Amino acid sequence: MIYTLGLTKDQKLLSDFPLEAIHDDKFEWYWVDFDAPTAKESQLLASFFQFHPLAVEDAISRLQRPKIDYYSDYHFTVIHRLNQQTIEAEEVNLFVSTKFVITYHKFHAPELELTRKRLLTHPKFWERGTIYIMYQIIDKIVDNFFPMIYNIEDHLNTIEDKLDYKNSVALMNDVFDLRNDLLHLRRTVLPMRDLLYSILSSKRLQLVPQEQAYFGDVHDHLVKLTEMVESNRELTADMRDSHMSMNAIRMNNIMMTLTIVSTIFIPLTFIAGIYGMNFINMPELEWHYGYFIVLGAMLLLGGSMLILFKKRGWLDFSKDK
Repeated sequence: MIYTLGLTKDQKLLSDFPLEAIHDDKFEWYWVDFDAPTAKESQLLASFFQFHPLAVEDAISRLQRPKIDYYSDYHFTVIHRLNQQTIEAEEVNLFVSTKFVITYHKFHAPELELTRKRLLTHPKFWERGTIYIMYQIIDKIVDNFFPMIYNIEDHLNTIEDKLDYKNSVALMNDVFDLRNDLLHLRRTVLPMRDLLYSILSSKRLQLVPQEQAYFGDVHDHLVKLTEMVESNRELTADMRDSHMSMNAIRMNNIMMTLTIVSTIFIPLTFIAGIYGMNFINMPELEWHYGYFIVLGAMLLLGGSMLILFKKRGWLDFSKDK
């Protein structure tokens, strides 16, 4: 689908006009949006607009890193938006000059639709030109990063409050899923931050102070997003370390229990082994109360060892509760 929007030289905003109308030289600027275009519509980038073959190749191929390339009378910018359902990066390409904005994206991008509606309902934005349209598109895309990160952050805080021995395994599966989502966000946010820095530092764009302020605000948002992503990744790492520490403590307690049981039964097994040999010259075997005496001695020995372990704190398993 191709959408058109343009401001005529007599300050009238027109929409949904045929592409051929842009050659009438009646527009102060125009915006053509290729929204999930067909193969035939994609060919118009080269055949109708005659953009540089390298720029057309970058726009059609997938997936380019966010960047800005400069050509003779326009610049080509690749930006990434995030799919709200899959958190996968989707490419949005912009061809921008003082005369036009051409946007090309293989998937529907609600941010661009919102920008069109904003231009149609706010006449004061028309006179700001193509750079302002470019800013609006990038700003709307970056603003949609925040809800996803806030949602992940809230989920992590909930998991952190619930994390304990009993449900740590199930919760850690959620933590690893969220950590994977943060990785997707990081791969998008960091290159976008670098792109905005390149735009602000570029001398070829010749941004006026007001335009510098607009793009600087988007850059600040991306810096904040970067800090949020990194802090949440650190939180997942801390939760992972806590999970491993809890498992190590639980395993140590289990091993201590087994060691105590083994230690108690070693001397008891030794005594039982001696009197189980059944040699003839073992006078204790013929005692009337020999069985009860040996059994009492074994109970006394086991009880004494339990008391000793208790005094040394080896039987305190309160950490497992």
